[in-house]
Amino acid sequence: MPTPRRWVVSGRVQGVGFRWFVLRRAEALGLRGWVRNLPDGRVEIVAAGSPEAIGDIDAAIRAGPRLARVDDVETADYQHELDESKTFEIN
Repeated sequence: MPTPRRWVVSGRVQGVGFRWFVLRRAEALGLRGWVRNLPDGRVEIVAAGSPEAIGDIDAAIRAGPRLARVDDVETADYQHELDESKTFEIN
């Protein structure tokens, strides 16, 4: 499996269904990983899957759900292993 990716998303991304939006997209794409709110108002996402699925989730993250406003997306390789037995979850 390719190296997992990590995104940190800023803007109006908490309290607007952003985590549920990412969860539904990630599940549909067969990704493993998680999404969580950060104390500073940003959202963090870590996902692993095929290059095509990672590209699709990247585009979805940058667009966000209808009520969100994505101002900035930081992305990088995630240097830790993900549990192979888990699917995608909200932390």
